[in-house]
Amino acid sequence: MDIPPVVPPGRMRALPRTVLGLPDGWLLRHWEPYDAPALVASGTDPDIQRWNRTGRFTEARAEERIARYRANWEAEEAAIWAIAPEAGGLPVGLIGLADLDLAGGSGEILYWLMPAGRGSGTMVGATDRVSRWAFEELGLHRLRITHSVANPASCRIAEKAGFPLEGTMRGALLHADGWHDEHLHARLRTDRPVRH
Repeated sequence: MDIPPVVPPGRMRALPRTVLGLPDGWLLRHWEPYDAPALVASGTDPDIQRWNRTGRFTEARAEERIARYRANWEAEEAAIWAIAPEAGGLPVGLIGLADLDLAGGSGEILYWLMPAGRGSGTMVGATDRVSRWAFEELGLHRLRITHSVANPASCRIAEKAGFPLEGTMRGALLHADGWHDEHLHARLRTDRPVRH
């Protein structure tokens, strides 16, 4: 017996590339070519470079990456938003869904924040908002967050956003300083909504 796909082909591509509101003067919007300086800056932030494998950007490479974000949405491979001030200005962070398995109904949330966005709870709200979009609009069943066990800030974000710890994956990701064990957190569509 064939199992139908959880998210039918074409569904994501047909969804509008919406702006997602957040509290406290922030929003999630799509990356634009004029946001390239924010990606360039992310490549010089030691914490982003330590915990993410984004690499360094020239202005031209940043513009290429932003174009790829748009192409990945159209190809139904990823959905990436900029975390930006509601009043306008360059993004202070990135959040999105990657490693999408639409037929199987799952994906992985990835994120980073520049110092200007840290410490305010913005990433918890952004993670919850993208999760609700993924479940309610896109139709996924399961989302996961993975991070180095040496990164307790990501652990707190995941748990506060309704992603309980499921376990540790040994030697799961190669960082600049070697192989790291990774925590695996997950949230299901059927889990109770997060209260902030």
